[in-house]
Amino acid sequence: MWKTALPFLAAACAVGLRVMPGGIMDKDVNNEGVQSALNFSVSQHNNGHNDTYLHKVIEVIKAQAQVVAGMKYFINVNLAKTTCMKDSENELCDIQTDPQLAQTFQCNFTVWSRPWLNDIRLLKHTCVENNLNLTLTESS
Repeated sequence: MWKTALPFLAAACAVGLRVMPGGIMDKDVNNEGVQSALNFSVSQHNNGHNDTYLHKVIEVIKAQAQVVAGMKYFINVNLAKTTCMKDSENELCDIQTDPQLAQTFQCNFTVWSRPWLNDIRLLKHTCVENNLNLTLTESS
């Protein structure tokens, strides 16, 4: 009996490793849920810091998601200080080139999204200043 059950059990385990309910999985940066969570995170970041200038994403390092009661997103990005002031309505913000003002950060955001309830929350947000070369290609 074990001889016939063992291959079936092994196959089931192998499939389970690829699609594990509740497991964290890598997501495409262009995924609609990732983009929504990222935009929300950056908006919350900009509203919550004391800097006079807005920050924007220059690189998404990694995006992951976990199915919970909704979706939990884990997003690691590089942000840079822009030329736009916090209170400006200008949507086209260039990255600061003035060495006195230029600053980049590596940030980790954890976002919980429940779109059917129109609920999105920033659960965790950490940023550390880094020394990136500001000639990186900008992302929107």
